[in-house]
Amino acid sequence: MSNQKLPDIKQNFSEWYNEIVFKAELADHAPVRGCIVIRPYGWQLWENIKTVLDARIKATGHQNCSFPLLIPESFIKREAKHIEGFSPELAVVTHAGGKKLEEPLVVRPTSETIIHYMFAQWIKSWRDLPMKVNQWCSVVRWEMRARPFLRTSEFNWQEGHTAHATYEEALLEAKMMMQEYVNLAQNYLAIPVIVGRKSESEKFAGADLTYTYESFMQDGKALQMGTSHLLSQNFAVSFDMKFQNQAGEMAYPHLTSWCGATTRLIGAIIAVHGDQNGLVLPPKIAPVQVIIVPIAAKLGDAVWQKALEIKANLEKIGISTQFDERDHLRPGAKFYEWELKGVPLRLEIGPKDLEQNQVVIAERLNSTKENLLIHDLVTAVPAKLQLMHDQMFAAAKGRLQAMWHKIDKLSEFGNQLEENAGLYQTGWCLDGECEIKLKTYKATIRCLLDTGEFKNCFACDKPSKSDVIIGKAY
Repeated sequence: MSNQKLPDIKQNFSEWYNEIVFKAELADHAPVRGCIVIRPYGWQLWENIKTVLDARIKATGHQNCSFPLLIPESFIKREAKHIEGFSPELAVVTHAGGKKLEEPLVVRPTSETIIHYMFAQWIKSWRDLPMKVNQWCSVVRWEMRARPFLRTSEFNWQEGHTAHATYEEALLEAKMMMQEYVNLAQNYLAIPVIVGRKSESEKFAGADLTYTYESFMQDGKALQMGTSHLLSQNFAVSFDMKFQNQAGEMAYPHLTSWCGATTRLIGAIIAVHGDQNGLVLPPKIAPVQVIIVPIAAKLGDAVWQKALEIKANLEKIGISTQFDERDHLRPGAKFYEWELKGVPLRLEIGPKDLEQNQVVIAERLNSTKENLLIHDLVTAVPAKLQLMHDQMFAAAKGRLQAMWHKIDKLSEFGNQLEENAGLYQTGWCLDGECEIKLKTYKATIRCLLDTGEFKNCFACDKPSKSDVIIGKAY
């Protein structure tokens, strides 16, 4: 791995980001336009995220399942707003087995249609409700401006789908799962987020309401990290999904879907926490939490054996630990590589350290080093990892607050927004004509807030009906 200097993170964030993805061996270029190959280090990061959220999905009463990758085109067309929203992004199979298909098949952009088709077969009575399923899979949405992890034609995610007897139950479900996503982001990824509703033009195609959780990268651009949708009865009507309620009447169930964890989260981790030296990975989901680097050690000698003993003891308490035993690299080259890969803690041990029964512990976040007695590691390492998480979250929150501006009129902040990005809280009358004016500055309404600090709309003189967050997005 080359020690070549990375692009300046402050002057050329986009180039820095791309270099990190490939140099840190998270991903590689694929031979298919708009796609990437996720390498083992990146995939382990994704699997760690999955493990956390999957446990919460199951704990909140959902069951995992699997639905087909290929969806009949007629299914997609059943919900008018749905097909209108996804049409430009669809990949369609027209031939298979050497023959033209009678009906084209759409490569899954999302699974509402095929899952709701099956729900219609399974749901007959109020006793069948609520029905709550989730699947982990990949989806395809043809992407013209790809960026590794943040925007790719194929990406991995989870998608949950539920059916309920009442609107109120469905609304509670959508809000509950949004809170689970916020918990994942803040308590595991150390990323502060803003939660709100999407505008009518930005909400999911076919939904009544879309809730979103948004983060902002170090370059001031917004990233939609995930969404939770109240579909209400729109798709139920389209797929003739009816059940007999407790009054003996036929009714349509109220539906939700929520897709709040995708491989885009890896992009968020890179862009929120990274620094000039490479990745800085949140300790709770880092593939390697501790790397042990021997100094002046040989295979099987006392230093080597002690390093393996330390590794075993840390693994016993659930710390993901690796021992870098490569003898063709100097310690300095190893330090550079593991720093680039964002490993939270590095333990260095050599003959002199062994004599004093200590190690040198280096912290990735603040680049500090200190000596630590070996018998203290099993208590010190977990504490340091938790402290690092807390410090990462605080630092990210500080950056978010520094780029958060509250300004009345687009005429006052438009040029600043276009040139320097950042997020702008202001008022909006909910008129789409005012929202369209943001395109001049390459910006969008990221979400509507529950607050009402502003009296008038950012673009006209009408009263504001909701505060909004405005920003430029990936």
